Parts: sequence; structure tokens; C-alpha cells
Amino acid sequence: MRILVAEDDSPLANFLRQGLEAEHYEVEIAGDGVLARTLAEEQDFDLLILDLNLPQSSGVEVLQHLRTIKPQLPILVLTARSRVEDRVKVLDLGADDYLTKPFSFSELSARVRALLRRGPRGSESVLRCADLEVNRVEHSVRRAGKKIELTPKEFSLLEYLMLNAPKHVTRAMIIEHVWNLSSDTMTNVVDVYINYLRKKIDEGYDRKLIHTIRGVGYHFASDQDKA
Repeated sequence: MRILVAEDDSPLANFLRQGLEAEHYEVEIAGDGVLARTLAEEQDFDLLILDLNLPQSSGVEVLQHLRTIKPQLPILVLTARSRVEDRVKVLDLGADDYLTKPFSFSELSARVRALLRRGPRGSESVLRCADLEVNRVEHSVRRAGKKIELTPKEFSLLEYLMLNAPKHVTRAMIIEHVWNLSSDTMTNVVDVYINYLRKKIDEGYDRKLIHTIRGVGYHFASDQDKA
């Protein structure tokens, strides 16, 4: 799952990145409100952690703007403002949760998990296809009841393929959304990781879920596909 952290305090932003990445989230940092708004508009994130005291465009302005164009995006406000009036205002504007600084990272992590379990409307925290089950919050994968250990990047790749099933995805699309890169010069890396996934997900099973589309990219099976 991908989290956008809008925080202008660089040491704190790096602390959040390290802590969240250790829990296997993909993290993007925005140091000002304009960048936060742009990234949230142009990319797909599962959660926004938003400071209110951002330069160029305040967190309140970012919140108001995003609620008009991304109403389903979960937003956790993380701020030093502790007045009841501030909490009421921000929650009324559409924030999903509010945590004041200083804070415990374990509490922040628990709130992140709670929001991701709830997820955006119409989004699933557990993805299923045939006998494969992927829990996007717990970062766990099982096939036919057997637990499969994936690296964070393998998990992100599997998640992206399943979220886009039954559509075909190109290597360039995977590089952009899983590796957060715009260049297609590393598309051979995709093939390597697809092979890693196949060995863990498909090897030993009659029904293969990951398919190569020659000249295009890859396709993940849907429940409507024939075995």
C-alpha cells in the first residue's frame, strides 16, 4: 500500500518514512502543500498523512481541495494543533482521523492500520482470486491456506497486478506504480520480479495466475477466467 506523507519538517518526515517502510508501506514525501496536492491528484495513494502547517499551501487548503476531487482518499491529520476547535474544524472538513504532536509511532501505526482496514469506499483490504488471498493491511499472502512469504517489493507488485485484473499492464506501468519511477530503462527488473513471484505464487499449482502477454506486459487472472 502507498502512503503520502505531507510534512515540511525533514527529520520528522524521514522518521515517518523509515518507520512506515519498515512496516512494508511504500512512502512518498511532500515537503509543502502544493507538492502534496499535486502528488495526491496525479498518483494513487491508499492514505495521506497530512500536517496542517505546510508552506505554500496550508494543510487545511490541501484537505479542502482533495475532498472535492479525491473524496475516497483516507486522510490522517498529524499536527501540533491540539485545540478542540481545530480538531472539530478539520474533522468537519473531511479528515478521517486526527493525531497531535508529539506522538507515539506505535499509536500512529495503529491508526494507519485502522484507516487502511476501513479503506476508501469501494476498495477492498483483502484481495482474492481463486485460492489466493492477499491481505493489504497485514501484508500477508496465502494460497490454498498456505502462507507465502514475499519481500515488500514482491508484495507491491502482486498487489498492483491484482488491483488491475483483468486488465493488461505494461512493464512501464509497473515501473511507474511499483517502483515510483517514470523511466522505462529498468523494465528488465520487472521481468526478474515477475519470475520471483511466479516461483512463490504459481509454482506447484495447476492453475497459473500470472500470465505474460507477448509484446504488451502481464495479466493477472480473474475469477472469470478459465483455469
